[in-house]
Amino acid sequence: MLQYFYMEEIFDVLDNHGSFTGQTATRSICHSQGLWHRAIVVFIISTDGKKVLLQKRSQNKRLWPGQWDVAVGGHVDAGEFSYQAAIREAKEELGLNLQPQSLIHIGSSISENIDSNITNRHFNDYFVTYLDLDPTKVILQSEEVAEVKWVSVPEFEAFLKGNTVSVTNKPVCWDYYRRYLQSQV
Repeated sequence: MLQYFYMEEIFDVLDNHGSFTGQTATRSICHSQGLWHRAIVVFIISTDGKKVLLQKRSQNKRLWPGQWDVAVGGHVDAGEFSYQAAIREAKEELGLNLQPQSLIHIGSSISENIDSNITNRHFNDYFVTYLDLDPTKVILQSEEVAEVKWVSVPEFEAFLKGNTVSVTNKPVCWDYYRRYLQSQV
């Protein structure tokens, strides 16, 4: 009989200034103890700059199930660079083969999300990539992503302003996206 074992992700633990502590911890320990760790976000924008790609989170997710989110997001594994995590997460979540030179690092922030028994404390790195894709041809990681869709930049702005129920509660992240899009006009 075949047995499958789930290998829990292991993250570098950071201090409250973002410096490496030399320690690592599992995802569950980081989240249950509120340990600082790294995460990435990849904003995907159409090559003409007129549309943004959003993902709808799987109903299986512990935080924000079934809510609309950035195209790609995830944690940085221990020993991994942020750009490597961005490439890995794009492949895992959407089946995309991004190259390092296609990622534009647009900034970093800290964020804290506390929800029942999860305290998620991140040092975030934000990336943008420009590409065109057919959402019906994207290979979704069903445990993470329910669907993806393109929305126009004006629709995106309106969506965030009037739809707080179905959008992830990541104000710093969404603000980064807005500011980047506004800087490109």
